[in-house]
Amino acid sequence: MRTSLIAAALALSAFAGAASAQSATYAIDSSHTFSSFSYNHFGLSNQQSRFNTTTGTVTYDKAGKTGAVDVVIDMKTVETGSSAFNGHIQGEDFLDTTKFPTATFKSTKVVFEGDKPAAVEGNLTIKGITKPVTLKLTNFVSTSHPMNKKDVIGANATTTVKRSEFGAGKFAPAVGDDVTITIAIEAIKQ
Repeated sequence: MRTSLIAAALALSAFAGAASAQSATYAIDSSHTFSSFSYNHFGLSNQQSRFNTTTGTVTYDKAGKTGAVDVVIDMKTVETGSSAFNGHIQGEDFLDTTKFPTATFKSTKVVFEGDKPAAVEGNLTIKGITKPVTLKLTNFVSTSHPMNKKDVIGANATTTVKRSEFGAGKFAPAVGDDVTITIAIEAIKQ
């Protein structure tokens, strides 16, 4: 009896090892990954800006239908199209990049539809305030990179948050409180 329990335990551990062997870690390619945001400006137009530096990792296991995402956005690299407005957005009333130079997203669950991830649930932290959000994937690709021949994943993800919930609500609602965050991500297998 004891021998069969040991054999069963070894078989399970071998199976678990084989399953976890399918999981791979991908490093975000910062030269092809950008986080952007848009909001309504006094009802006149929808403004779009981006952050020039986004880093982090993605773990993906297609067979096990699991994954994880850890993203860091350098808030000091905000690009609005105007250097004066870049400074304004980085001030205390909005991003307060002196105290909070980065924003982060850490996943808690990857939701699959069929064989592909469709959404990523997790915690978004801006200005030291953490709120749960769901990033909806509008695109997901897992393939070999056409130039460097390494395994790569690419995705486009979006969510909408209320900036007032992150301590950045000055001029709301005249300047829209709803902010759509979009991340275009490419990550290379390590």
